[in-house]
Amino acid sequence: MPPLIRLDEVCKSFGALKVIDRLSLALGEGEALGILGPNGAGKSTMFNLITGDLRPSAGRIHFAGRDITDLPAHRRCRLGVGRSYQIPHPFGGMSVFENLLVAAAFGTGRKEAACYGRCVEVLERTRLMPKANVAAGRLTLLERKRLELARALATGPKALLLDEIAGGLTESECQELIATIREIHADGVSIIWIEHVVHALLAVVGRLVVINFGREIAQGAPDAVMADPAVQEIYLGIEAA
Repeated sequence: MPPLIRLDEVCKSFGALKVIDRLSLALGEGEALGILGPNGAGKSTMFNLITGDLRPSAGRIHFAGRDITDLPAHRRCRLGVGRSYQIPHPFGGMSVFENLLVAAAFGTGRKEAACYGRCVEVLERTRLMPKANVAAGRLTLLERKRLELARALATGPKALLLDEIAGGLTESECQELIATIREIHADGVSIIWIEHVVHALLAVVGRLVVINFGREIAQGAPDAVMADPAVQEIYLGIEAA
């Protein structure tokens, strides 16, 4: 069985600045993969390349055995690539349910009425049911993070890309979010998670990839990767657990 997501020698440059440099990466079916790297390492750019927000300067991207390098973002979403963003930007004047309905209808190409059931399931999964009719602009940070996750889930992803979703949360809020992500993964959704809150990442993922300056510097079992001297140098002063 081919990997669900595969990057082959992918490069991305902005003028003379090379942000992703011959990066190869694979996400297996049902896997939870963590991505570590300092600010500016190219992590979010990698996500933008996978989702189609950016096109690579070189290399190919595959999803479920299909070359999607030239597909637009909405086609990738409807194939099963879902993504949350580091900074939540919901439709603040719309209710939580309406935000999910927009995501589900656009992400699947179905009519809104056909998406109601899916949206209710996602509200329950992300513990947002009590806030279903609340305007998104009135949510707390944790609730906005949950809504960002919920909007991605509403599209029915096979692969869920999480971009620093634990950032800014208290420890108790972080633990709540970890529990939700574990449940989503247990339901069979494959996950790639970029995160600076390392202990949250290690609580979920089974494999780590560390990138710096757009290139992989380590990958493998989390304990082995965190013990790698090159990784420790990058994360000097950051507690891993």
